[in-house]
Amino acid sequence: MPLSDGFTDIPPGKIAAIATILERTEPPRPGEFTVEEKPGWRFARVERPDFDWYVDLLRRVGSDHLWYQRLIQSEEAIATKIADPSTVIHALFVDGRAEGIAELDFPAYGVAELVYFGVTPSLVGKGAARFMMAPLLDFAFSAPVDRLWLHTNTIDHPRAIAFYRRFGFEPVRQMLELADDPRLGGLFSRETAPHVPMFPRDDQK
Repeated sequence: MPLSDGFTDIPPGKIAAIATILERTEPPRPGEFTVEEKPGWRFARVERPDFDWYVDLLRRVGSDHLWYQRLIQSEEAIATKIADPSTVIHALFVDGRAEGIAELDFPAYGVAELVYFGVTPSLVGKGAARFMMAPLLDFAFSAPVDRLWLHTNTIDHPRAIAFYRRFGFEPVRQMLELADDPRLGGLFSRETAPHVPMFPRDDQK
């Protein structure tokens, strides 16, 4: 219920975040972004991704940020989604192993959503996200699209919005995101994402 000072209680068993929608509506200009070559790194589209490979990569990249939305779906639903022609998955390979993911969804002509974008914790701060984003923008806008959008929230990396803005995305909307805490449901261990407080219901303790 709303409190007198403008705050609102979050029910036990839930996690809450402020989600921000960002979009870019213009293709990159020639030479707008440059990418430094890194030995052993390769960013490439993954055709017909294997189910176990995909889920493992999504967990390794997203667990610290509690990326639960895809993982709560059934195996059949996940397999169907990643096999859909409107879903395009790229990965960052480091010495042959996938360490980053960029998943695009093209639900309608002229529009694309960047559904997942991130790297494993060991690559944070090493230029990996920039290495991925520059060619990803070229790919998306060559589809072509008039609008590329994404959403991030306050459980993601604290510099996520600043990173996206450097690549020409502008915030257009904010929402309160409220969900069942996936750690309490067993999707992640209770030790996952310790920076996000966990408030179990009495029957979850």
